[in-house]
Amino acid sequence: MRHPTEVGPRIDPMSDPDILYYDGSCPLCRREMAHLAQLKSDQLILQDIHALSQANDIPSQSALLKNLHLRRGDAWITGLDANIAAWQYTRIGVLWRWLSWPVINPIATWCYRQWAQRRFAKRYADSAILDGE
Repeated sequence: MRHPTEVGPRIDPMSDPDILYYDGSCPLCRREMAHLAQLKSDQLILQDIHALSQANDIPSQSALLKNLHLRRGDAWITGLDANIAAWQYTRIGVLWRWLSWPVINPIATWCYRQWAQRRFAKRYADSAILDGE
């Protein structure tokens, strides 16, 4: 069995699709998800966080909005690794894999975290979403 944080798509066609949770109110996020939606296989579901009702088996809305989250069965992949994993469901996924190389990944992950923190702070600074933390 593959480790849940491996970036490639699941090979088992009988398994439930992976779910990528994204911020549908973020213009950049919407553009990327629209592009991903055109290229992805049926084994990946794109889920706008704002269209969810809170459930016990997923992180809080605030946590989901702070980073991309990809649910793979019972495992969660977050941040840049979630983005890399999601793009593996497309024919151009190989172009994203270099971001997971050992020398590149720490730098790319740091850059993603900086961007994600700024995006969250800018979009939700005055929001009730922060009250759920």
